[in-house]
Amino acid sequence: MRISAGYEHGPGKRASMGRRRVFWLGVLLVVGGLGMVGYVLWQFYGTNWVSHRHQAQAARELRSSWGRGHSVVATDFGKAEALIEIPRFGRDYEVPVFAGTSDSVLAAGYGHFRGSAGPGEVGNYALAAHRVTHGEPLRHMPDLRKGDEIRVVTRTMRYVYRLTSDGDDLVVPFTAAWVTDPLPRHPKGGVEPVQKSGQRLITLTTCSELFHTDNRMIAFGVLVGKEPTT
Repeated sequence: MRISAGYEHGPGKRASMGRRRVFWLGVLLVVGGLGMVGYVLWQFYGTNWVSHRHQAQAARELRSSWGRGHSVVATDFGKAEALIEIPRFGRDYEVPVFAGTSDSVLAAGYGHFRGSAGPGEVGNYALAAHRVTHGEPLRHMPDLRKGDEIRVVTRTMRYVYRLTSDGDDLVVPFTAAWVTDPLPRHPKGGVEPVQKSGQRLITLTTCSELFHTDNRMIAFGVLVGKEPTT
């Protein structure tokens, strides 16, 4: 009888175990799916919310520091040195610029390439910023047009640059370091600033695709004016 009972109930036990395995596999898939959805939501919404708060905080700290006579302020996100205004992006568009282009810097605003010129100086004031996530300062880079103003505000001056190319005129590999040179020269003779020494240039760089980071979108501009801020 015991042998007979084991024979009769063995397949049922195996089926029950199989159902439990399927159940827990389903639970794991659901949890994994929810985790992926949560990660995506965080990247596209959470990081923007956090970065916008950081940008506003850094801008306040920078202006407060200017009021005390300091040109640069050390914040939790890096050394803030200027503010960027782009009229095409709205009257309230104001994003801080930090020294360097580390991940922490780009999560809070624009990064100023080390070794490139400062605001208003002869050479190339080269900046980088995210196009998607982390505040998305250059989300609408393709909307920029030749002739648009890029304003760089420091403690003492507001420098006005005018774009010499559309925001999406030039796309290069991320390895194309020539775009941050003092006078960028396109190795293949494409979009580039006027090849004239002594110019005071600005370069904006960001990812060319929203979900891919191997290429960079580049826009060039030239200084056309300046005015005291104090």
